[in-house]
Amino acid sequence: MNDDDNPMSVYTAISMRRDVRAEFDGSSVDDEVLQRILSAAHKAPSVGNTQPWDFVVIQNPDTLATFAAHVAQKRRAFADSLPPDRQATFDPIRIEGIETSGTGVVVTYDPTRGGKHILGRASVEDTGLFSAVLAIQNLWLAAISERIGVGWVSFYEEDYLKELLSIPDPIRPIAWLCVGPVTEFAETPDLERFGWRHRRPLVEAVHYEKFGGA
Repeated sequence: MNDDDNPMSVYTAISMRRDVRAEFDGSSVDDEVLQRILSAAHKAPSVGNTQPWDFVVIQNPDTLATFAAHVAQKRRAFADSLPPDRQATFDPIRIEGIETSGTGVVVTYDPTRGGKHILGRASVEDTGLFSAVLAIQNLWLAAISERIGVGWVSFYEEDYLKELLSIPDPIRPIAWLCVGPVTEFAETPDLERFGWRHRRPLVEAVHYEKFGGA
């Protein structure tokens, strides 16, 4: 846990944030720490204060193994779809730590929460989904402050995950997050380290007055 007398700044947490794959140490996150992390996620802002998220915690080894097998199959399918040069770049990149993390947190989104008339969602429907993503970001930064790693798994079929976890319609699982203690946080994110894609300079992302405005 972070030292209360020397708390990690939010800027440090953002700088340290990594999508953890290979660095999980095989132990499970302490339940008290996990509850603090989930509490931080639950404090996220949401459109119309709808709080459209739920958190499904998975620690059953059989469920973790079942989902890991499904993800491995989807990873192979993606690898097979790549041209040879991209296959070679992708091959050493680990895309999940489902079993080694020991804990999965599936974040779901309920588009019906709050009823039909959602303050702030009338014109932009996606603000509900964005709210759930803010909860994910809160969870991730809180985890970093506790020196706990998080990895976002995206190689899966949504309907498969709904059936595996008995998630009813119209609720959607929007993220499986691997959560667990790590041996270290990598200095360089894996996708940059292995040459998949590098971060754009800030100057390329900032526009003034109009898109493309220097």
